[in-house]
Amino acid sequence: MTTPFRQLHHICLVVHDIDQTVAYYESLNIGPWQDYPPLTEYTRLETPNPDAFHQMKYRFTDLDNFQLQLCQPPDLDCPQRRFLDDHGEGVFQLGFESDVDAAVAQGTALGLDVIMRGQRDNGSGFVYFDTLDRAGVVLMARKTAR
Repeated sequence: MTTPFRQLHHICLVVHDIDQTVAYYESLNIGPWQDYPPLTEYTRLETPNPDAFHQMKYRFTDLDNFQLQLCQPPDLDCPQRRFLDDHGEGVFQLGFESDVDAAVAQGTALGLDVIMRGQRDNGSGFVYFDTLDRAGVVLMARKTAR
């Protein structure tokens, strides 16, 4: 059976204060950091709380072998906020490069439920799977625009 979890794209940390966290990483010469493109670009979106999704703050830096992402969730109910409140700051999800529709089919065949998914008009997108309780982290698949 195939799996969408083969090619690591990024690791995403959930943090309380994204500016403070970026400053710390920059003090270690990890960067430069960029703002993630506007989340409103996801025109097809299935999330538990679209308002919370659109208010997320993301920054990222491309390292030699993967992308490091930081996420500061809003004070609204969403998976990232629940993780931060329950576990504190840390790794929330591992992102793998994969065709999103194929990942949904493969994940479903593996018995995984979808937490949320979204797609932009350019074909890029993501899908989060409900793996936190059993894997200790949320596994997600994403397709990068080419």
